[in-house]
Amino acid sequence: MNIHFSASEHDEARTRLKQLTDRYGQTDLPNATHIVALGGDGHMLHVLQDTMSFDLPVFGMNCGRLGFLMNHYDAEDLPARIEAAEIAPLHPLRMTATDRDNAVHTNLAINEVSVLRQTHNAAHIGISIDQKRQMDCLVCDGVLVATPAGSTAYNLSAHGPVVPLGGGLLALTPISPFRPRRWRGALLSDSSTVVLDVLEAGFRPVSASADSAELRHVTSVQIEQASEITLNLLYDHGFSLSDRAVQEQFLS
Repeated sequence: MNIHFSASEHDEARTRLKQLTDRYGQTDLPNATHIVALGGDGHMLHVLQDTMSFDLPVFGMNCGRLGFLMNHYDAEDLPARIEAAEIAPLHPLRMTATDRDNAVHTNLAINEVSVLRQTHNAAHIGISIDQKRQMDCLVCDGVLVATPAGSTAYNLSAHGPVVPLGGGLLALTPISPFRPRRWRGALLSDSSTVVLDVLEAGFRPVSASADSAELRHVTSVQIEQASEITLNLLYDHGFSLSDRAVQEQFLS
């Protein structure tokens, strides 16, 4: 097993990086068989984005606070632990956004794609699913589409549902909806294509984000699962993402 270690900039993660590389060595990415990410969920997302082309399984160890996407930190018997880990295959979302100059931008998101108002003016968003208009005008602070892995992040904070891994679903969740006031969002098939049209884009400017990649002054955002891309996350037995997604729904 040839491990490439990647650490966030936090002091604890950097200290543990040195301890682990002194003990297990450090393999360059082109020659690695596995990646170990040290940090929190933010660093895990960066690692998955930055190393996607290498198609390597990633085992995360928490050096931050929550670390929902991470395993607990333990330096002992790491290769055996990785070898015994369960695989959680994830598919990212593909965001195709058009800006006010009609330029088209494409980004991938592992957690969610979100559109948010840029000013004090509420966003007015038209929502189409698979080329069928489902909502003419959502008045809101924003709206997001979350993957199962991302459903416990921003989506859950916006009162969206926790989506089990392997359920074949995506969450479409409004952020502070004003009209219709009681609309809580929708669960969609992961084969759906979602189009969010920004109404009155000049007067009500909106930004779009694919995880941490942000684009401002968008006029339309198309979101669909990039099913041809599979990211393999590794988890200790009994500590999988599926287990934690279930547990999250029973927390007060």
